[in-house]
Amino acid sequence: MHARFGLTLVVNHACNLRCTYCYTGEKIRRPMSPETGRKAIDRAIRSVRRDGTLELSFFGGEPLIEAELILDLVRYARSAADEQDVRLALSMTTNGTIESAAAWSVMTLPQLELAISHDGLPSAHDGHRVTVDGLPSSFRVQNTMARLIDAGKEFRIVMVVQPDSVASLPDGMEFLYTLGVRRFNPSLNLWATWTRADGERLNDAIRRAADFWGERLPECSVSWFDEKGAQAAGIPLTETARCGFGHAEIAVTPAGNLFPCERLVGADEPGNPMRLSGHALDGDDFLDHAPLPGMTPAECAPCALQSLCSTKTCRCSNFIRTGDVNRPDGLLCLLDQACYRETIRVLESRVLAST
Repeated sequence: MHARFGLTLVVNHACNLRCTYCYTGEKIRRPMSPETGRKAIDRAIRSVRRDGTLELSFFGGEPLIEAELILDLVRYARSAADEQDVRLALSMTTNGTIESAAAWSVMTLPQLELAISHDGLPSAHDGHRVTVDGLPSSFRVQNTMARLIDAGKEFRIVMVVQPDSVASLPDGMEFLYTLGVRRFNPSLNLWATWTRADGERLNDAIRRAADFWGERLPECSVSWFDEKGAQAAGIPLTETARCGFGHAEIAVTPAGNLFPCERLVGADEPGNPMRLSGHALDGDDFLDHAPLPGMTPAECAPCALQSLCSTKTCRCSNFIRTGDVNRPDGLLCLLDQACYRETIRVLESRVLAST
């Protein structure tokens, strides 16, 4: 039994946007059935020991197209978790453009860790995140953010960083900060081709983003640097089932198929090499998937940051970049090393400034 287990319900494949860098496959209308969602929740709860935690996430497509289903599944999960003395942690990632009453009810659920996708400067966002009709979406997301801020609902912003927008990342953070955003999760587009010149721009963007973070501590959170700072200070990180990768974490598709991570689902095609055995409706729990062995790539041996490395633990990122869950590539190493280096630089400068 797990102390923590992560279940991601991919509640649909449909989406109202047509982002150029989307990795989730064809936008078909195929919602998850309530039966599949409830059965997956039952199995996940049975995989958690009493007093443990089920981390229940919702993903798509655009999950809020199925807002009513999410509300139903949250009610069901809360009741089922209470019965088994299991704690429930909720999270969801949305594009922030669905304006229905049910969508608002989901976004403002108590204890829901809400993530909204916005790529920073409106020009960077609207260059890639457009509606089905090709219209920009930035203003609609900003409107949602303003409503949430007025309602006192905390959220984090997921900023997709890719070769043609990487240089604008710090300026994008500054823009969103002026709108009231305080929590930032930059996320590299791992499906893109990154050149050496792009890597140099990424290094520079990380340096400037770290300055932005350091100047606004402690009210501002940037995931790339928060984690490195905690690791460097020896502060235990909040436990999570993320990166349990098929062992302590399962993603269930609308068709009921199982994957080790929602980022690997795509269009849920039969030939997807990352599909796990079994089906959501078959079985009593999710305890039959063994953990993968620890990663010890030979090329990592000379690196002094092995004990602080997050690249080694993210199997899906490795698979996306190299086709091998146990092997990172140069882009992932560049990100990890640059974030650690700039975190230490910023924190050291703050210590010197205070003495």
